[in-house]
Amino acid sequence: MRQHLSDAPDWRYLVREFHTLYRNAPCGGSEPIRRHLRRVVDTLDAVLAEDPEVLPRTPETRPVTAHLPRALDLGSRNTMAGLSDALARVRDGLTWEYGYAEVPAALAPNYAYCEILGPQGPVRADGLILGFVLFAPDTVYPQHSHRDIEESYISVAGDWSQNDFGVHAPGCLVFNPPGNEHRITTGPDNPCLLAWAWIGPAERLAAPGMVFS
Repeated sequence: MRQHLSDAPDWRYLVREFHTLYRNAPCGGSEPIRRHLRRVVDTLDAVLAEDPEVLPRTPETRPVTAHLPRALDLGSRNTMAGLSDALARVRDGLTWEYGYAEVPAALAPNYAYCEILGPQGPVRADGLILGFVLFAPDTVYPQHSHRDIEESYISVAGDWSQNDFGVHAPGCLVFNPPGNEHRITTGPDNPCLLAWAWIGPAERLAAPGMVFS
């Protein structure tokens, strides 16, 4: 029997938390960020109106997911508690992966991501990907960029820096336009959990061809 988002409350509430997050996220006076937020919300509105299928994937872990309980605990204590708690509800059904054909040996124990909504599901959609990326403490995520894809991160737990320009705490948003080179580092004391959104051509989102610079 086909299951749709309206039949899967925990996934629906998680997607709704993303919708609320991006609808209310501040743009800091930046028109490019304002346009990005609007595109994410408008695309997500269209997805929700279609009541997409939910096709659970085989749950998978990576070494870094040993840090997930701590990240969720931290997230439940701050302004991102709604998103963190909704993620905790589906944690046993998450598929954590790397997304790269080759992952540096130093990165493999310290990084993974899960897709919540997008071409790979479990909530199926084209033109938009929503998910989470988890980093262990003291991680360096190497320089990379995304062709034809707009990307944003919103901090859920932990502290981190992109390209060594400032330190981002829970609730902060960072926007990367297509082709923008970026590198992420995380603090020494706690894991870092980020919500992220990709928006771009459906064919690119289905096969992003992720490589490090």
